[in-house]
Amino acid sequence: MAVVKVIEVIASSEKSFDDAVQQAVNEVSKTIHNVDSVWVKEQKAHVKDGKITTYGVICKVSFRVDK
Repeated sequence: MAVVKVIEVIASSEKSFDDAVQQAVNEVSKTIHNVDSVWVKEQKAHVKDGKITTYGVICKVSFRVDK
């Protein structure tokens, strides 16, 4: 039986929400193996002078625990 753990991470990007999610996966994958999925819990954007400056996401990342 596989055991799956879920952690919550926050990531941001100056490009897009998609890139912010990718940044979350990139960072988590540096120290965690067997990443299976990412669920975007929340999204937000910072605005300055009427323009979006950064995109932010709060993600739940699931990964299988090694035996």
